[in-house]
Amino acid sequence: MSGTTRRLVILGSTGSIGTQALDVVAHVNALHASGLSPVRFEVTGLAAGRNGALLAEQARRLGVRRVALREGGVDGDFDARWSGPDAAERLVRETECDIVLAAMVGASGVPATLAAAELGRDIALANKETLVAAGSLVVPAARRTGARLLPVDSEHCGVWQCLTGRCGNVPPPFEAASHVRRITLTASGGPFRTWTREQMMNATPEQARRHPTWSMGDKVTIDSASLTNKALELIEAHWLFGIGPERLGAVIHPQSIVHAFVEFADRSTLAQLATPDMRTPIHAALAWPFEVGGVGRALDLAAMSALTFEPVDETKFPAVATAREVMRRGGTAGAIFNAANEEAVNAFMAGRIRFPAITSLSAEAIDAIPTTIVESVESILDADARARAWVASRAG
Repeated sequence: MSGTTRRLVILGSTGSIGTQALDVVAHVNALHASGLSPVRFEVTGLAAGRNGALLAEQARRLGVRRVALREGGVDGDFDARWSGPDAAERLVRETECDIVLAAMVGASGVPATLAAAELGRDIALANKETLVAAGSLVVPAARRTGARLLPVDSEHCGVWQCLTGRCGNVPPPFEAASHVRRITLTASGGPFRTWTREQMMNATPEQARRHPTWSMGDKVTIDSASLTNKALELIEAHWLFGIGPERLGAVIHPQSIVHAFVEFADRSTLAQLATPDMRTPIHAALAWPFEVGGVGRALDLAAMSALTFEPVDETKFPAVATAREVMRRGGTAGAIFNAANEEAVNAFMAGRIRFPAITSLSAEAIDAIPTTIVESVESILDADARARAWVASRAG
């Protein structure tokens, strides 16, 4: 990093997290220009999946000369461009930067995020699937090189902020101190919180996309409806904070104001509160270690009528129990779970399976496909492919 300028590569710039990150960049840079921020951002690279038109527009607007697109091409005058399945990884390896925002959806973000960790670059991690599938590769790489894994998920950002007050301002990955008794992530419960399992049998993709509190992309929203998103987040917390399933939990909180609880050995509990606005954790990750005025909405305590909590019904939402099994098994279990879920979500969106089958197929895949030791990215990709094929063969 040169002076107060932080060079930033954004993976997944055209998606929900990527576009909101650009809001944060513009906000912080405006504060810096006014003398109100000690840091400013220079975006040096952008990567997207298939929206080449928006990617080119973002690059022109920001003066970015290096772009990558997984599918299709990008029109425009650029110093460097990459295309194909390894485009994002090549962008990371061949572009100078200080921090990588990893916001690609699903397992496709694993190689590029691992590359950033191997190069010792800080990672603002919004792609939870990377740690779910490849935590045993990414975390050791980050520890070897000193790369920081700065959590962008609101829940993990909340845990990190709670731990900062009692354990020091150290970014993940780290092992939570022994006096951290339990970490609890909150879940809104999604659009089907009050539905019976029988009602969910007839749920449509349109209904599953109607999240009550958050505005997110389709995949994450569907995962939130099945609570698979919370299952993935528990596994991510396991890797970020070095904590086992016996010290991790989830609770339903429909208002999405409290994002995490951390209970300590003295039986005190800290909670982190914020409005349901993803720009807040994005800002916290990108600006760290600086405290800079945020772009997200402030929390109006006087306007809140109630904060309610309820246990997760694991009969209706079995994904949380599956997450505990994934953590116990280790190895390629995370890659199998993640890939099976992605394939099942695609099948549901295409009308080939009913909504509850998303979580049942994901759990069954873990039992059907042998778990092996993770030795390389290839072992992750092999487990991913086998899980997708297994689900596809049963999804009709």
